Amino acid sequence: MQDPTSNRNRRSFIKTGAAAGAAAAVIPAAGRANAAAKANERMRIGFIGPGGRGFGAHVKTLCELHGEGRLIDLVGVAEVYETQREKVGDYIKEKTGTAPALYVDYNDMIAKENLDAVCIGTPDHWHHKQVIDSLAAGLNVYCEKPMTKTVEEAFDVEAKWKASGKVMQVGVQSTSLKVWDEIRALLQDGKLGKVLGFQTEYFRNSNVGQWRYYKLVEDMNPKKIDWDRWLGKSEGLAPDMPFDRAVYKQWRRFWPFGSGMFTDLFVHRTTSMLKATGLRIPGRVVGAGGIFMEYDGRDVPDVATVVADFNEGVQGLVTATMCNEASRVNQLIRGHYGTFELGNGEGFDGFDFVPERRQVTSEGDSPKRSFETERIATEPVKNTTKAHFANFLDACEAGEPQLCNNPPDLGASAMAVVNLGAQSYRKGEVYFVDPDSRQISTKDPGWAKKWEAKSEARESPNHIAGWKAGDFGSKLDEPTYMNLAGPWIDGKDPA
Repeated sequence: MQDPTSNRNRRSFIKTGAAAGAAAAVIPAAGRANAAAKANERMRIGFIGPGGRGFGAHVKTLCELHGEGRLIDLVGVAEVYETQREKVGDYIKEKTGTAPALYVDYNDMIAKENLDAVCIGTPDHWHHKQVIDSLAAGLNVYCEKPMTKTVEEAFDVEAKWKASGKVMQVGVQSTSLKVWDEIRALLQDGKLGKVLGFQTEYFRNSNVGQWRYYKLVEDMNPKKIDWDRWLGKSEGLAPDMPFDRAVYKQWRRFWPFGSGMFTDLFVHRTTSMLKATGLRIPGRVVGAGGIFMEYDGRDVPDVATVVADFNEGVQGLVTATMCNEASRVNQLIRGHYGTFELGNGEGFDGFDFVPERRQVTSEGDSPKRSFETERIATEPVKNTTKAHFANFLDACEAGEPQLCNNPPDLGASAMAVVNLGAQSYRKGEVYFVDPDSRQISTKDPGWAKKWEAKSEARESPNHIAGWKAGDFGSKLDEPTYMNLAGPWIDGKDPA
């Protein structure tokens, strides 16, 4: 283990100030890695809760990147399940040649291992506390999605992350696809005209019920698993309950630990759509659904839909069922002049522009306007998880938080959509969010009346952030017969 002085020097390199970070941002990733190599600097990384995703994606991916020469050392594992803890430790030793220190309590690992970064793969109800504790310890953070269990926790993480100056990546790996930046640039330039809405999905099916395919084994027992610590009993993170293998392994089925498809699956596609459109905090959110088939003791629905309205004048629709996946809803973004159709999943090599017909849109003869269906190519990413971790390491080396493809401000926005959708389903309420104060309310601030007032005043539409197209695709034709419109005052024809 390095002495404390050496550790402080290493951290001063990795945690570069804003000015140096801005300069590093323009240096290619390979150049930054070479610069770090010359300084003999290596990142010390610890893993918190490397279970299914935490082991299969976090540990294995970073071991692979280590083997490819990234300047990282995997030095600690904190895991409450003894068998899993030893399995992960053995794997890291086999792949890197060095055995990590093993812990039950992540706080002990943070205190003793002189870490530079942690990867969090615990159940959702632990994310907020572990992220906050890690940021407070001066560490960079990779946290598996969803960023937190609740939207209030997400807003708190966003604020503390901004104050910390640390690098944090939320584990929605599809945000490392280039296509979202490419789409956003086209939207801002007016390719679709006024942006009106997006729809997305995450359909699945299973003969045993969603998340019950995680197998239970006899080795999962209170002698091997620190159950109270897993619950977060002393921290008040979950209600006290008897040990249950199904709750431990299949926790996504139960409200105390997650929000089912809302936060496990919807958050993937929602985050991507927000990145593509530049949208962030929704103004109004409502959710619907129910447990219509999977009567296996679960709490969370097997059919669900979230509708989110944004102050930019855009509506988002997220919908799916966990009992049918052959007839999925296409992912798409709609505008007044056309639609971007993306199909399903995230293995994109391109997307389609589908134009609206000339007769129903204004400025039909504008040279900027396209009436031809078009295939727009994009560069596919073979392994999004690996690309996402590489992006995280690049940001850490540069000391530049905004180099991350999914920083906490984007993560919090996605949580505002999916988590409020889940709460709306559970409580039968509609939620309204103030994008500046982050205050959440069920009291209608006059959402519908706001849009009616804009229409009455003949105002221009609101637009997505970065809009560059002026009024293009955002104005209606005014038929000459509308000169006959207007109220008749004292019987006088307004025309």
